[in-house]
Amino acid sequence: MPPSRREELIDSAMKVFYAHGFHNTGLDMVLAESNISRMTLYNHFKSKDELIVAALLRRDELFRSSLMDYVSKQPADPIKRLLAVFDWHEKWFTGKDFNGCMFINASSEFFEPSDPVRKVAAEHKSAILRYITERCEMANLKRPKELANQLMLLIEGAIVIAHIHGSTGHEGAKPGDAARTAKAAAKKLIDGAK
Repeated sequence: MPPSRREELIDSAMKVFYAHGFHNTGLDMVLAESNISRMTLYNHFKSKDELIVAALLRRDELFRSSLMDYVSKQPADPIKRLLAVFDWHEKWFTGKDFNGCMFINASSEFFEPSDPVRKVAAEHKSAILRYITERCEMANLKRPKELANQLMLLIEGAIVIAHIHGSTGHEGAKPGDAARTAKAAAKKLIDGAK
């Protein structure tokens, strides 16, 4: 079944917001990308912020689905699957459309902790942390919550470095370098938790 006009609008908004930022993107840019009328937009969303929330929720769904699908296709060894999280990030960082993390970007533009946009970004990061924690528990590693928090810091740092240094080639950096460096550090943490 073809996507609805609402879904087309959300997908177009997600693409434009990711490429250009939230405050820099006017609704006219989203409408041009989606080829949908302003009236249709307002039939589905009361405001730009409501559209941003919908775009972030779609991005969360796609992001987690892709990550989990990739990890589940790796060898059944739980530690290899845990480390595969870093391999997935390397694939993401080296993709042609990598432009940092949409949720980090949203948090940098929406400062108020109570803002719905900021809340969606925070929930996405919490969901990823829960997923990493589950992987640590499945691998029977010591202090799985503490380890998951450490691994999450490596992942988030790698995202930022890949975006800032890797995408600009700063000092010869390549986007995938950050994921490989984070994975090497993760191996040491995991070895220590066996």
